[in-house]
Amino acid sequence: MTSALHTTPYGEHGSRVVFLHGLFGQGRNWTGLAKALAADHRVLLVDLPDHGRSAWTEGFDMVEVADTVAAELRRDPEPVALVGHSLGGKVAMLVALRHPDLVERLCVVDISPVAYQKLSEFSGYIDALCGLDLASFTQRSDADAALAPSVPNTTVRSFLLQNLRRDGDSWRWQPNLEGLKRSLPGIGSWPEDRLAGTPPYPGPVVWIGGANSAYVTDDYAPAMDRWFPHNRRVIVKNAGHWVHSEQPEVFAEIIRRFLA
Repeated sequence: MTSALHTTPYGEHGSRVVFLHGLFGQGRNWTGLAKALAADHRVLLVDLPDHGRSAWTEGFDMVEVADTVAAELRRDPEPVALVGHSLGGKVAMLVALRHPDLVERLCVVDISPVAYQKLSEFSGYIDALCGLDLASFTQRSDADAALAPSVPNTTVRSFLLQNLRRDGDSWRWQPNLEGLKRSLPGIGSWPEDRLAGTPPYPGPVVWIGGANSAYVTDDYAPAMDRWFPHNRRVIVKNAGHWVHSEQPEVFAEIIRRFLA
């Protein structure tokens, strides 16, 4: 896998902070927070492979992607504060475990180091996006209306539609939807077998979970404690899986304290 990832930097001074988005996301999902932190930090927003403006792959392999992100981080020798949401959280955990010298502290957002069996929700999103007749749309609102029956949640629908790009008179999806659907079983898993002999990550970890989400629960605490013994959990009220979108001010304050 090539180490060339599309990245967007903000800020010129201070410690390094790197953000990894979730499935169907892109680095620019974090733009507002990056701009808010840029006065005191050097922030890097990363497009993971098969997402945003980074290259597509034959298959999204989390361990390979983590090593690709690590190669990007090594361009600057200073360790980073690494923040990852959902799929990006799993990648971030793997970067910290496999390349601990690169990660000074870790923030994992609404995901745990476990295998999740139920991914029908995400498969359904891919089917809904691929099922839209892009050629029939004249404006973005047409896509919003067409997607509404399949994705009634306006926050999720707005998030997904950020992947719709206009090229001249036609529309296209930016992420590798078909490739990601093929890779979903691996994306939902946790590569326990490939971490054999890997010691726990020794640095500080903050886990941010949504109170209305089932991705960070007491059931997963043993796995969290095993791999990341110096962790603390923060559960955000009135938030589901997309914590940073649903409670942006609360999330920003947690991140500021995490960096301090």
